[in-house]
Amino acid sequence: MSFRSALRTSLCSLSIALMPLAAQPAAAQFYWSPPDMSAPAFTDSNAAIALGLPGATADEIKAGLAWNLRAALNVAALQCQFEPTLLTVDNYNAMIAHHDAELDAAQATLLAYFQRTAGKGRAGQSAADMYNTRIYSGYSTVQAQKGFCQEAGVVGRQAIFADRGALADVARTGLASIKKSLIQAGEQYYGMPGDDYAVALPSFDPKCWKKGVLEPVCHQAYNEKVGATP
Repeated sequence: MSFRSALRTSLCSLSIALMPLAAQPAAAQFYWSPPDMSAPAFTDSNAAIALGLPGATADEIKAGLAWNLRAALNVAALQCQFEPTLLTVDNYNAMIAHHDAELDAAQATLLAYFQRTAGKGRAGQSAADMYNTRIYSGYSTVQAQKGFCQEAGVVGRQAIFADRGALADVARTGLASIKKSLIQAGEQYYGMPGDDYAVALPSFDPKCWKKGVLEPVCHQAYNEKVGATP
């Protein structure tokens, strides 16, 4: 076999070996081992509770799912620009353009829900406006921002590739994961946020030691420091 043939064969083998790596989508990665954001898809019954739409019909719940996903991705577009590779702004704009008809219908259905439950006219409109404010603030987070932004990036890509009229279907699973991401979670390889991994040492004050042995009073103080049982 000639050197050229051998090189061609080696490059071909290398390309095949790298194919699975090349197929992976480019995405921001904040963790070595990310927290698990998977969650069961919403059913109509638990969606009504999670979305704050008590007594909603199946059509109203479907509208609420789509509208809440819009709110979540809008918040992500505003809060996640610190990581441009997430494309949260582009995903949100593309989602609005792609699913505009479903979102218009969802908004009208939700307004009808509040006019049915809160009262006709100004009362229903006011309830709808307060609901919008409430859901937007509900997706805003500081402590869990990285997890929320990463999950919103994933769901945003799912939304823009979903068929027209299927945004609520994406929301059934996507919103469950996004809501889970609002609970602070961190690097799983190193442990949960808030855990203290600093090494606790006993006092080195000469009064605490006698012939190289830690005095009982100082030993007790050390146990209390590390939370150990004497």
